[in-house]
Amino acid sequence: MPSDQSAVTIPPELKKKFPEIVALILGSESMNVEERQYWVNIIPVMTPEQLENLKQILANEKKQLAAIDAKYSKEMKKLNTGRTVQQMGKKQQEKRSSRQSKEQKVEEEEKEKEDEILKAIAELE
Repeated sequence: MPSDQSAVTIPPELKKKFPEIVALILGSESMNVEERQYWVNIIPVMTPEQLENLKQILANEKKQLAAIDAKYSKEMKKLNTGRTVQQMGKKQQEKRSSRQSKEQKVEEEEKEKEDEILKAIAELE
């Protein structure tokens, strides 16, 4: 629940009579303190239909935010897995670069030996 909920004044009898809707109002992430206080203040004059509509809206908001949080959490797990894959790819790239560097060095040494052999053959002629 939002940390600023303590700034909302709720009469004890209202908490007892409408505990579910009061909890939904206090837990709403889309309202600021003033909006929460407004809704708490008008609860006593709302019709049962209006109270039910408000309760459904706030419950729906809570469900949708929970779904978004779940999706976000799932995406973060995928990204973390992706990082592991990226790290593995980076290690493989480093190994590949090291191997290519060694191969290039060997090729250069072979070329030097080849040049020395060709030079030695040329001197023999």
